Amino acid sequence: MTAAELDAAEQLGPDGLRALQLERLRATLRHTYENVPFYRAAFDRAGLRPEDCRSLDDLARFPFTTKADLRDNYPFGMFAVDRDRVRRIHASSGTTGRPTVVGYTDRDLDVWADVVARSIRAAGGRPGHIVHVAYGYGLFTGGLGAHYGAERLGCTVVPASGGMTARQVQLIQDFRPEIIMVTPSYMLTLLDEFERQGVDPRSTSLKVGIFGAEPWTEQMRWEIEERFAIDAVDIYGLSEVMGPGVAQECVETKDGLHIWEDHFYPEIVDPLTGEVLPEGEQGELVFTSLSKEAMPVIRYRTRDLTRLLPGTARPSFRRMEKITGRSDDMVILRGVNLFPTQVEEIVLRTPGVAPHFQLRLTREGRLDALTVRAEARTETSPEQRVEAARSIAAAVKDGVGVSVAVEIVDPETLERSVGKFRRIVDERPK
Repeated sequence: MTAAELDAAEQLGPDGLRALQLERLRATLRHTYENVPFYRAAFDRAGLRPEDCRSLDDLARFPFTTKADLRDNYPFGMFAVDRDRVRRIHASSGTTGRPTVVGYTDRDLDVWADVVARSIRAAGGRPGHIVHVAYGYGLFTGGLGAHYGAERLGCTVVPASGGMTARQVQLIQDFRPEIIMVTPSYMLTLLDEFERQGVDPRSTSLKVGIFGAEPWTEQMRWEIEERFAIDAVDIYGLSEVMGPGVAQECVETKDGLHIWEDHFYPEIVDPLTGEVLPEGEQGELVFTSLSKEAMPVIRYRTRDLTRLLPGTARPSFRRMEKITGRSDDMVILRGVNLFPTQVEEIVLRTPGVAPHFQLRLTREGRLDALTVRAEARTETSPEQRVEAARSIAAAVKDGVGVSVAVEIVDPETLERSVGKFRRIVDERPK
């Protein structure tokens, strides 16, 4: 991409970006302190005032915000503007408790559309492209976030949402979109449906897939690119910070996600101590919003694990590696830390096995046990199933350091994703 195709913020040099970040950070700290009782109390307990932030490094002195804090202030306690200025409300699913609620002013919605448009352009999208949005619409931020960003870029949007998989395949064939935005696990579900209908996935009009909302591996990228003949790139976001469009992988490099640092300031901290880690070290990703009006967040702990690297395709902005997992998705099995993405890598490179699996946690006596359930491909023989199970168990033992059971089940046995996929089924006694 030429410099002329980048927006003004993408062309900022390091000094200009840092000056903009500090200006916006100090304004955000004042805004939250003056308008959100939770932050006023948190800053006061820490003995800090907004004016104590004189440099970007000073942010590390300020307290964290957690998902529990947002739930404790449900529904509107974290809003920093009068309720009549809020133009839209989104919320998490609330599957583990109260949902987390977020709000947006008119200006917030403009910024959100801008950063998603920037993301789609970095992924290879251009004005006039047709974008098939198969993220869920509604309270989940994915569908509407992608929708308005694509429109802001000048694309034509097909608001397919999730579900009705056979119809989605038909729409892709009829409308001939160049871009699809969807979770990677649902893209695999669409892949199965194309093949079930006797349609070669490589024959479609799709050129780019923008995948997010859940961790996915390089092996899954290869699987999707090879079987669809498209470029598969990662998009990152979370509702508590904005929604999709916080960071985006560039199609020309596919080497991690450039963070749009003019709006979102990243830190990497030790998940246990909270200490800020140097660039290049892996830890928990923390974000401070720099331009959000309705519900700014200060040092929000995402629980996502990654590391920061220098920018490449967009030199002004640092990159984050693809998310390897979440600290709250980690399974500790007989003293060994295991993430679903580690198993995914192994399953996807095992011959005779489809890219669909689940992890089943049970308890045998006093010890936890893990069973990897993976689907066989249609053409896989019984002997190949036995060999695949042996291969997966050995690879997990060698690569992760823990013994697991493996079941190779019949094709189309496991639950299919229509959004974020549930990789871990915990059947242990509470």
